[in-house]
Amino acid sequence: MMYSTMKTPGSMDNTMTAVVADANGDIFDLEGYAAVGMSGNYLEVLTASETLPMPHGSELMFLPDRIPIVFNLMTDQFETLAENPYQPGEPLFPVAVFNSPAYVNTATCAYEEEDFADYLPLFSYGAVGWHQDGFCSAVIKVDEEPRQDLRLMKMEDVHAGIQRMRKSLPDNRLRAHLEKCALEYGCPAAKNFFIGRCEAPLPTSRTCNARCIGCISLQKDLPIKSPQNRISFTPSPEEISGVALAHLNQVKQGIVSFGQGCEGDPLMAAHVIGPAIAQIRSKTGNGTINMNTNGSLPDVLSGLFDQGLDSIRISMNSARKDLYTAYYRPVNYRFEDVEAGIDTALRKQKRVTINYLNCPGVTDSPEETDAFHDFLKRHPVDLIQWRNLNFDPFRYWTTMSQAVSLGEPLGMKNLLTGIRERFPKIRFGYFNPPKERFEQAFDVHGK
Repeated sequence: MMYSTMKTPGSMDNTMTAVVADANGDIFDLEGYAAVGMSGNYLEVLTASETLPMPHGSELMFLPDRIPIVFNLMTDQFETLAENPYQPGEPLFPVAVFNSPAYVNTATCAYEEEDFADYLPLFSYGAVGWHQDGFCSAVIKVDEEPRQDLRLMKMEDVHAGIQRMRKSLPDNRLRAHLEKCALEYGCPAAKNFFIGRCEAPLPTSRTCNARCIGCISLQKDLPIKSPQNRISFTPSPEEISGVALAHLNQVKQGIVSFGQGCEGDPLMAAHVIGPAIAQIRSKTGNGTINMNTNGSLPDVLSGLFDQGLDSIRISMNSARKDLYTAYYRPVNYRFEDVEAGIDTALRKQKRVTINYLNCPGVTDSPEETDAFHDFLKRHPVDLIQWRNLNFDPFRYWTTMSQAVSLGEPLGMKNLLTGIRERFPKIRFGYFNPPKERFEQAFDVHGK
C-alpha cells in the first residue's frame, strides 16, 4: 500500500515515543522512534500538543498479523518496522488503544497488514504513544458526563441491584436478559439500570432491515465474530414497560432507550414498542423515552411519536448515499428513507440526534465534510453524537474508498471546529441527553 504524509514533527521535544509490542503481547516504548497515527492512507507523527492523556478505562491492544509504522527520529523518515532494532530477530507488533466513551479518535493506529492478516475484532483502534510519564491518545473529548465511567459502576452495586430487580420483576424476561448483558458482556447501560442511574436499555427487536458490516450482534457474510448475541425473544409490552417504569420511577432525569447493540433495529418491533410506550406514559410523565434507530420507516416513527416517544438517535456512517449503503447494506429501504425519518421527527418537534459513526480518513475527508454540511443544512438536527466506528480501520477505509472518492483528510479536530462555526445551534456530545437537558452543549474548542 502507498502511504502519503499528512504531518511530520515540527519539534522533536513535542513528539511522542512509539509504543509497540513483542510476540508475547508485552507493550513497551521504542526509544528513537516517534509514534505515528493513520487516517486512511495518510500518516502523521503524533505530538503531545495534539493528544490527551489516555482516558481512564481505555484499553491497549496489540494487533496480530500487522507491522507497526513509526517515524525514525534519526533519519526523519517513516518506517515499517518488522523487527526490534535493538534486538534483531525479535518481531514487533502495532499497539492501538480502545478509548473510553466520550472521546473521539483523531487518528487510528498506523500499521501495514501482512498478506495473511484476518479482520480485526469489532473495536475502534485509536493511535497511542508515550510522552514523559504516561500513555497519550490521539483523541478529542466531546462529552463531560461520566455516564459510562467504570469507576462509578461497582460490581457489588450491580449485583445488589440485580437481586432487587429479581424480587420486583421476578418473571420479566427483559430484566433477565439485561442481567446477562451486565454480567456476561459487561454492558455499561445494563449496569446503570441495575445501579439505578442515567440511561437504561430496552432491547426488543430480534430482526433488522440493515446488514451493517460492523454489526456487533449478528455477522453472516464476513469472517468476524460477533462479541455478543442478539436478543432471542420479543418482550411483551408489559415486560418492556415494567423495566422502563422501574427505572424512571427511581432515577431523576432518567432515560430509557430502545435500540441497543444486542438487538436489531427497534422499528422492526414497533408492534410491541408502541403499546409499551403508551403503557409507560399512562403511568408517568417522568423521564425521557428515546429510540436509537436507523430511522428507515418514517410512517412507523410517526406513530411512535404519537404514542409518546420523546426523541430519536439516527445512526449513520456518512451523509453520502454510496458510503451509507456500502456500510449499512440496507434491505428494502434507501438512504432517502432515513432522511425522511429525520424530517418526520423534526416536523413533530421531536429531538433528533445524529449518531455519527466516524473513522479518521473517511469522516474527515473533504468530500464527506462537504456532504455532511449539506446534510445539516437540509436537516437541522439538535445534536451530533461523535462515535468511534468499531471496525477494522484499514479494511473500512479500503471498502469506503472503493465506493467513493476520498481526498486528503482535513483532520477530525478541524472537522468538528468547522461544523461548530457553521452550525452554532447544533450541540455536540456522546450520550443521549434527558429532555431536561436537551438545550445543553459541550464546547469542543481547545479540547
